[in-house]
Amino acid sequence: MKSFVYYQQPDQMDCGPTCLRMIAKHYGKNFSLQKLRDLSGINRAGVSLLGISEAAEKIGFRANGARLDIELLNEVELPIILHWNKNHFVVLYKIKNGRYYVADPGNGLITYSESELMQYWIGKAYDGSLDGFGLIITPTPEFYEQQGDGAKQLDLSYLLGYLKPHRALVVQILVGLGVGSLLQLILPFLTQSVVDIGINTRNLNFIYIILIAQTMLFIGRMSVDFIRSWILLHISTRINISILTDFLIKLMKLPISFFDTKMTGDIMQRMNDQKRIESFLTGSTLSVIFSMFNLVMFSFVLAYYNMTIFLIFLVSTILYSVWVVLFLKKRRKLDLKRFDLSAKNQSSIVQLINGMQEIKLNNCEQQKRWEWEHLQAGLFRFSISSLKLGQYQQAGTFFINEGKNILITFLVAKSVIDGQLTLGAMMAVQYIIGQLNSPIEQMLGFVQQLQDAKISLERLNEVRELADEEPVEKSFVKELPDNMSLSLRNITFTYPGAGNEAVLSKINITIPQGKTTAIVGMSGSGKTTILKLLLRFYEPQKGDIKVGSGYLDQISFRYWRGICGVVMQDGFIFSDTIAKNIAVGDEYPDMVKLRHAVHMANITDFIESLPLGLNTKIGTEGNGISQGQRQRILIARAVYKDPEYIFFDEATNALDSNNEKVIMQNLENFFKGRTVVVVAHRLSTVKNADNIVVLDKGIIIEQGTHAELTSLKGEYYQLVKNQLELGD
Repeated sequence: MKSFVYYQQPDQMDCGPTCLRMIAKHYGKNFSLQKLRDLSGINRAGVSLLGISEAAEKIGFRANGARLDIELLNEVELPIILHWNKNHFVVLYKIKNGRYYVADPGNGLITYSESELMQYWIGKAYDGSLDGFGLIITPTPEFYEQQGDGAKQLDLSYLLGYLKPHRALVVQILVGLGVGSLLQLILPFLTQSVVDIGINTRNLNFIYIILIAQTMLFIGRMSVDFIRSWILLHISTRINISILTDFLIKLMKLPISFFDTKMTGDIMQRMNDQKRIESFLTGSTLSVIFSMFNLVMFSFVLAYYNMTIFLIFLVSTILYSVWVVLFLKKRRKLDLKRFDLSAKNQSSIVQLINGMQEIKLNNCEQQKRWEWEHLQAGLFRFSISSLKLGQYQQAGTFFINEGKNILITFLVAKSVIDGQLTLGAMMAVQYIIGQLNSPIEQMLGFVQQLQDAKISLERLNEVRELADEEPVEKSFVKELPDNMSLSLRNITFTYPGAGNEAVLSKINITIPQGKTTAIVGMSGSGKTTILKLLLRFYEPQKGDIKVGSGYLDQISFRYWRGICGVVMQDGFIFSDTIAKNIAVGDEYPDMVKLRHAVHMANITDFIESLPLGLNTKIGTEGNGISQGQRQRILIARAVYKDPEYIFFDEATNALDSNNEKVIMQNLENFFKGRTVVVVAHRLSTVKNADNIVVLDKGIIIEQGTHAELTSLKGEYYQLVKNQLELGD
């Protein structure tokens, strides 16, 4: 049987698509992980067995989910995807002599006994049964007709591109390294001359001259090293900023839907990965060039002194290198595990800090602390594995290296006794051996850092290969038609995730230009989803959204959002001044527009009560504000933009009735001539709308003005009866 190709899952929720990718590769086709993610409907909770099944069928497999016992498992065609530990997916790819060979996308290729497999696959089933879930996947003729779409991988030439803008500084470093290497090359000959000439002839003046020469060489080397360190600092800082900036630019070009499926820890760990790439570029790559130079030059000098010693050094170096390379595969596996654990730890810490209020209100400090401690136990176990691997590697390298040094010392001492070498030559050889050990260690360190950089590059590539929200090759319109009315035609939308019900079904709404349209309904009826589709957070699976006679998806995302004033339920307040929170898009806020926005949001009194007024810092690092004040700042932000379209999602639900009344009166004039869509539970804010759309479970059940709908005494009437005290 051919060896099974293994892929590691790059993110916490990627086990399902990664299993499918391994099976596709097993049958000879290479699919990018991103394509399989999209096909399986991945979301922040990962994917279900149904999602993997649907993705498999879309690429030409025949997929059959089933409950299997251990006897049936031994009869089905392999490989098969197993539901593992009730929260994970793995591939069982071989059964032989009672051993079960599993490709775990999180932990590597592992072999289990039958009892171990039962423990992880079935465990303690809720219904007490002795069978587990599996997805049997077999290829159809259609699969072999598929064209693979393996993602283009970044290579080292991409990284070296970051060094090109700093060519002049790199040349200076290389010159400095070259000078330092040449200075080092002189030292063994000076050492030999001190012993063989100065000491043997008892010529103290000659020794003085040599010592002065050595002192000057040391000063020269130290000066070169100091200058090189400063240059390296400049280059490394600039490259690190460049890599992080490019990563952030790419992140900001991605669709908003991308952030719905990514854990905060995964993104933060990818940003930390950039440091390893920068360290590899500025430290290892430049240093190893002259380590090679030193290695070659000192090898020639050693061979000149004694060929036997040189051959011993060469053989031991080869053994040393082979020993270190043997550990690279295990190091890679540990590094991927480190990323996963560190990402979970990052997410956990962010959640603990941001959720502290709820933690204390619900007295769950101990439970949340235990969850965090459980992660720390995992990190501790990882540290033990990492330490053990490092110690095994270190023990082998120590014995090889020190054994070589002892053997060479013995041979050199014997050569001096036999009269084949002078005492000075012996000291020079010892110095040369010391200088040769350093380049060998640097080169092997370079191999390890190269591996780390390539792993980081793979994770970087996961984001880089994603399609931008506005692809360069596609042209977008950056102007609106004369008729700016919005219309939704036969819109159907389902959130990512196999088996999810449609949130919206065959929605038809016309939002006239210059009018106010309100959308009401019970929680979960799809109101906010309509707003997100209009703002292009997502694209509908079926149907079209039109602006006048044109289509919304033909308009530039940036341009469209630039003419939309939005207040979402979860609008974000930045750690900045009130002025900059309202005028978020302007470096220098327009004070006339700012005061107008503050007035419209009825927040003037609150701001004037603060010692610094508009310059008061708010947000997580500033003054705390109430939910009502937060909503008024978000309303002021939308007004400041002076937009063509206004979208409000529960924009006043945290306000008291007096503030709400004043703000709605202020906004009535502001709304004139603008196209407004208001989503609300508090129906007093929508009763003056030109058209009210009533949603129930993603379907429009009523539509009309407040008076028309209340006279029908239907669903809308039931919604507003208590709030507006309508009679029966």
